[in-house]
Amino acid sequence: MKRFGSFVAIQNSEQVKFQQNGGWYYAQILPIQDQHGLDWLVVVVVPESDFMTEIKRNTQITIGLCLIALGVATGMGILTASWITKPIFRLNKASHKLAEGDLNQKVKVGGIQELETLANSFNWMAGQLKESFDTLEEKVKERTGQLAEANQEISCLNVRLKSENLRMSAELDIIREMQQLILPKAQELAEIKDLEIVGYMQPADEVGGDYYDILATHGIVTIGIGDVTGHGLERGILMVMIQAAVRTLKEVEEHDPIKFLNTLNRMIYYNIQRMNSDKNLTLAILNYSEGLLSISGQHEEILIVRQNRNIERINTMDLGFPIGLDEDITEFISHTLIELNSGDGVVLYTDGITEAQNSQKKFYELEKLCSIISQNWHQEAEKIKNAVIEDVKLFMGEEKQLDDITLLVIKKK
Repeated sequence: MKRFGSFVAIQNSEQVKFQQNGGWYYAQILPIQDQHGLDWLVVVVVPESDFMTEIKRNTQITIGLCLIALGVATGMGILTASWITKPIFRLNKASHKLAEGDLNQKVKVGGIQELETLANSFNWMAGQLKESFDTLEEKVKERTGQLAEANQEISCLNVRLKSENLRMSAELDIIREMQQLILPKAQELAEIKDLEIVGYMQPADEVGGDYYDILATHGIVTIGIGDVTGHGLERGILMVMIQAAVRTLKEVEEHDPIKFLNTLNRMIYYNIQRMNSDKNLTLAILNYSEGLLSISGQHEEILIVRQNRNIERINTMDLGFPIGLDEDITEFISHTLIELNSGDGVVLYTDGITEAQNSQKKFYELEKLCSIISQNWHQEAEKIKNAVIEDVKLFMGEEKQLDDITLLVIKKK
């Protein structure tokens, strides 16, 4: 009544909920009126407990069934997970043992096709690894035996090489000493009255391949300079052969430059063939007598230095042919005559000077050599030689000498 104020205010059907004696009730109020003056209120009251008891019971049943279904699903999930993961765990355990070196691993999996395929692949891989390792062990044993044999052979070879190196070193010492012994001595050069001559030779290796010699007999001064190709012991031997051949031809008084060089070439050619060597050399022979200088043979450019310091460069390409390449070189040999006056001179050199390199890999070159010679030509031959060698070494700096260096300075008194 608090809601409507009075019964008269209820003109439409109304539903209300109220509490009475600790319980809840639902009421349906329906007004009934007609033209005859009927004015009733029909009220139907239903206790909540009449229908909520069944609803609560049904809810409890539903919750119970849900819990039972959840338990069953959880159990089935656990069983399914265990059914799937157990084979995976077996594979994992087997793979760890395989990694630890136990190659005797076999995994059995059934029920799941994919896991069966994986297990079969694993078993095949384990079998292949075991077979490979077994084969590898056999190969390692075999290779170890071979290495032991090879090591024994190497030890024996090292002993032989040490002995051979000692022998080779002794032979190289002999060849080097022979080369130094046959070079012209300062006393010999001082006895040549008309010429002031100094020489310098510095091998790049233990045994050099450059050659120079000065021989004076019967008023004729013969000057030879050459450069043997390559490196090694053969160069030194060939250099000694050249010296012996030149001296022999000089002693038999062979003065014809064509016959001289061709005869010398044949001697060297036959020796090179006997040695089964591929070596050859450039060689220039100069003969001086009474102010006239005859030049023959192919070598580096020959520098004619005049008293006024002017330098004439003589190209020797058309004056000869490399010694030892062919049996007969007669047709290639020619000669030229140069007149030398007092204060004039000749400078001979090998390519160890012109091709000396500095740290920038630049060559010393012939122009620089000519410049140093011209600047110092007013001095005596020894000082000119020293000036050139000092300048070459200064140019090279710390760079290694790659080729033999030979220099001859000849000045007419």
